[in-house]
Amino acid sequence: MKMMYDLKPFERIDDLLTDGLKIIQNENEFCFSLDAVLLAHFANVHRKDCGLDLGTGTGVIPLLLANKAAKIHALEINPVTADIAKRNVILNNLSEKIIVQQADYRNIKEIFSAQFADFVIVNPPYRPLQKGYINDIDGVAKARHEITATLADVIAAAHYTLRFHGRFTMVHLPERLAEIIVQMRQNNIEPKRIRFVQPKTDKPPNMVLIEGVHGGAIGGLKVDRSLIVHNDDGTYTEELIKYYYPD
Repeated sequence: MKMMYDLKPFERIDDLLTDGLKIIQNENEFCFSLDAVLLAHFANVHRKDCGLDLGTGTGVIPLLLANKAAKIHALEINPVTADIAKRNVILNNLSEKIIVQQADYRNIKEIFSAQFADFVIVNPPYRPLQKGYINDIDGVAKARHEITATLADVIAAAHYTLRFHGRFTMVHLPERLAEIIVQMRQNNIEPKRIRFVQPKTDKPPNMVLIEGVHGGAIGGLKVDRSLIVHNDDGTYTEELIKYYYPD
């Protein structure tokens, strides 16, 4: 395919190791990491669902979920990565399933009608502006720190777009879990499932996956067993290997 060779400066093509999918990434922008893969596998998606990915980056999550859903809309504020996401859709022949827009989800009411989505999925910036080193590369900084949107912004956008009993799924930092639950409940999204991610069995969690239901009844939160990423020798655990090489 011509698109595979029509790369811009600093771009490369990576193999997603799933369903023959490929992804264009720019070395000078934020490149997806393990958290996006874990989030895609954690998400509860049905074949007839219409979904929304808030802050899609280069579009990795819609690509990984394309075979599970009927339609996925994706928003990305960064024009460089939004362009890459659009080309990734074309590269993988998924234009009928994935629609990418370069837009700011803080203006969600100007983009979508209310309550259209069966699921909303998001891998948002993890850190408030006052916390941690801010990368000199603008696109990377915006992906890691709440420069353009806060946790409250993303959950409010999910509240607006989710239908009644639609599902909200997010990956974030365990240290912000209390804040996440407060914001979800303020937006009528009831937490229903949590899974912590540990680098190794003897290490504390460094990520948390959380799912909530819009308009769900209070209570009934299920905490899954922790997901362990690496064995003691540094290799991926059997569960992680299956994510990349399913039977």
